[in-house]
Amino acid sequence: TAQTSTTGTINFDFLTQAIENYTANQTANRTINFRGDGSTTLNATMAIGQSMTCSIIMKQGTTAYYLNAYQIDGSTVTPEWSGGSAPSAGNASSLDVYTFTIIKTADATFTVLASQSQYA
Repeated sequence: TAQTSTTGTINFDFLTQAIENYTANQTANRTINFRGDGSTTLNATMAIGQSMTCSIIMKQGTTAYYLNAYQIDGSTVTPEWSGGSAPSAGNASSLDVYTFTIIKTADATFTVLASQSQYA
């Protein structure tokens, strides 16, 4: 899905997409909320033991921003980051690609594996 929004919470709907591409320079740090879609929770979409992977491409201008809060079905989750620590900034004049693998481990319980890569 191509998007042009630059601020606010991102609702990532797994039932309709696997990649979301933000084509306008970001102007604020963002929250991402993973869900099935606007009327279906991710918890209801996934079976225990199932995983889903997605990518978010964020275009950055000379001032970079980043995804700094993470949710599943509106509840905060803390991803496990490749390299051991969460990003604390975006990468100026680049495309930042975030990849998330979400594993459902029990009812409404998830492990989130995440990475951020810079493309310039």
